[in-house]
Amino acid sequence: MSDPSTELNLAEIEAKLSHSNINQLPHTPVSQWLENAIEKIGQYVSWIWLVLMLLIVSNALMRYFFNTTFVALEELQWHLYAVGFMLGLSYCFIHDGHVRVDALAEHWSMKKRIWIETFGISLLLLPFCFVMFNYALPFVERSYRMNEVSPSFDGLPFRWILKSFILIALALLVMAASSRWLRCVAFLRGVSIHQSHTKS
Repeated sequence: MSDPSTELNLAEIEAKLSHSNINQLPHTPVSQWLENAIEKIGQYVSWIWLVLMLLIVSNALMRYFFNTTFVALEELQWHLYAVGFMLGLSYCFIHDGHVRVDALAEHWSMKKRIWIETFGISLLLLPFCFVMFNYALPFVERSYRMNEVSPSFDGLPFRWILKSFILIALALLVMAASSRWLRCVAFLRGVSIHQSHTKS
């Protein structure tokens, strides 16, 4: 059995390298639940990349050794890229793994950075998610009503299933943004990390 004290905390190492402030933000019961759910979903979704790799290799082998291709499998390959990327956004966000411009922010106080984070989530990220969800919903509904299939011969059926991942990804991103917003507010209210762990 491994000693927990010797195990690497990759999230903590990444946070230090990227000047992230996520480890200094206290949790609330709701933010903890949201992030646990996203963490679990992210772990399952990560298997998409293994499936995608096997699919790419299989398509290449069939093309070069058997001189044949299956349109449905090639389309599935393209769509898995999109699904993996979209569903990974929320996981990336809760781990603060997205790209930031730290040239200015790294010189600011922690409180100033959290204020900007709070306003950014409130005025930019969450409204963006809601607007995109509003546009994506009829897009998916139309695909479902017409039972949309691929325009290519022998392509994928049920394209509404693939398009519905846009809605799922946006919902997960709203969950991640809401969790971060709650943690920022808790920090600004003076809740310490120790207090947040005690309450949860």
